[in-house]
Amino acid sequence: PSQDLAMAEGAGAAAASPTRQRSEVAGRVEENGHQNKRFKRDAGENDAEDQSKKSPKRKIVLLMAYSGKGYHGMQRNMGSSQFKTIEDDLVSALVQSGCVPENHGEDMKKMSFQRCARTDKGVSAAGQIVSLKVRLIDDILEKINNHLPSHIRILGLKRVTGGFNSKNKCDARTYSYMLPTFAFAHKDHDVQEEIYRLDRETLAKVNKLLACYKGTHNFHNFTSQKGPKDPSAKRYIMEMYCGEPFVRENVEFAVIKVKGQSFMMHQIRKMIGLVIAIVKGYASESIIERSWGEEKVDVPKAPGLGLVLERVHFEKYNRRFGNDGLHEPLEWAEEEEKIAVFKEQYIYPTIINTEREEKSMANWLNTLSIHDFSSTAVEMQANNKNSKNSSDLEGSDGCDDSD
Repeated sequence: PSQDLAMAEGAGAAAASPTRQRSEVAGRVEENGHQNKRFKRDAGENDAEDQSKKSPKRKIVLLMAYSGKGYHGMQRNMGSSQFKTIEDDLVSALVQSGCVPENHGEDMKKMSFQRCARTDKGVSAAGQIVSLKVRLIDDILEKINNHLPSHIRILGLKRVTGGFNSKNKCDARTYSYMLPTFAFAHKDHDVQEEIYRLDRETLAKVNKLLACYKGTHNFHNFTSQKGPKDPSAKRYIMEMYCGEPFVRENVEFAVIKVKGQSFMMHQIRKMIGLVIAIVKGYASESIIERSWGEEKVDVPKAPGLGLVLERVHFEKYNRRFGNDGLHEPLEWAEEEEKIAVFKEQYIYPTIINTEREEKSMANWLNTLSIHDFSSTAVEMQANNKNSKNSSDLEGSDGCDDSD
């Protein structure tokens, strides 16, 4: 209150003295350097650049979709340019379009940049959200997209509160995982991949197992980063289910959806990997309960290819600011169609074609037999040492809060 009073008194004094008020404003403009720059600028300089410099900086969120194939995840790795990330292309487009200054590209903190989820190497997104400060130039979305490859699109933009941070304010994330249904064929059955079709009984079993993950559990066995006593290994899963199968390019696929507060490195891929191992007959159903206990359990990690960040949820933020008359709720009903079109054009074909060419699921299924689903921690450490070289190339499943 005393601060408010001081501000009110200051405002009163300024109002009482117009001369002083004018000189203060002039001083502020001088301090910002805008006044000087305006006089110094050559007449022949680009008007568009001029306009963008005058545009006020505002905190916004961008709704992004991308196909992650060929990228080493979402997050920019400063100083290791050989591993290209989605953010490398995004930041370059932001600078080229004129909505952020060039030096902000080198130091992303200057534009208060924050991604909602760090997607892993090869992982795609249909509804990634990033928050940042930009100059609100005319046709901003069109200009940014003009400098992006077609497999990365900005589909929407909304103004947000000045203190908004897309990672901290996000209260849930939904991922999907698209996989060929032959992944669920029992190991004792000789299966021809193109002919296999998932029966109702097996789909019901898959859904019964996926539903076991709902609620709060200790997922330390589903990441390499946490010990059993680490409180942050406890995660809350709101829903997880497998949808109806569909056929693409002669192969039957299905999509698993999972919504949770946040996910650790490899967590989703391991949750799915364990269910596949049970349905195929490599592990017993009791392993799920056992995996939440303190002992180390060997949990296989499904391939990264089919994983897609579908959407991020800001329910608390929307309740507080969504209808305050100044800010819009972070909901994207109007962009739904654009999201669906992008998935059909770029995400699904990439998953289907890569699966057909590289057989990532088929090759991974062949490794399930070498897992020991009843092994002790000592045996597992020996196994892990042997397999470390091949399995540690990947990053995270959204890895929303890992260090």
